Amino acid sequence: LLAIMGNVNTFLKAEDYKLLEEETGFTESQIRRLYSRFANLDKRSKGYLERQDLMLIPELAVNPLGSRIIEAFFTNERCPTEPLDTINFKQFVRVLATFRSIKGHEHALNTRDKKMEFIFRVYDSDRDGQISKEDLKHVLSCMVGMNIPEQQLKSIVRRVMKESDIDQDNKISFEEFKTALEEIDLDEKMSIRFLHT
Repeated sequence: LLAIMGNVNTFLKAEDYKLLEEETGFTESQIRRLYSRFANLDKRSKGYLERQDLMLIPELAVNPLGSRIIEAFFTNERCPTEPLDTINFKQFVRVLATFRSIKGHEHALNTRDKKMEFIFRVYDSDRDGQISKEDLKHVLSCMVGMNIPEQQLKSIVRRVMKESDIDQDNKISFEEFKTALEEIDLDEKMSIRFLHT
């Protein structure tokens, strides 16, 4: 099985599987299936994925937040304000691990906080570590399209900001975001069922 280390193609070794299993909670069989999916998305066999490759996933292509979700895939873990241009297989698997169910399978990458961080990145359009009124309006516009008038959209943004912006600085910090979503069952809303074999 081919895996990607940086932009260089190499064979994934048994210890690489073990490391990915420990880091993500996926089984070796699941990792092999994810690699198959990765390879199918990598139509030109580049060894990495770009944003347009992820648009080939039908569920993302039709999702009104698809482009924002894809953008969240390209977060640089070392410097979240600087997006990545590409993601390799290991990065792809790490992001997907966020969507594993927590129930009975919690690992470092699928905790409630990691799920929150991913959702926060979807909302934080400008990657400044805060959700502004503009960020919120952008995401809400994606979700509702032209189905509600501009004035109503602005009203929703004002209400959400009023309810979530605890320190009233006109921005929602990550901590305020977590507080606003504390009653939401993220495991149910943000889990993909990965088949076990």
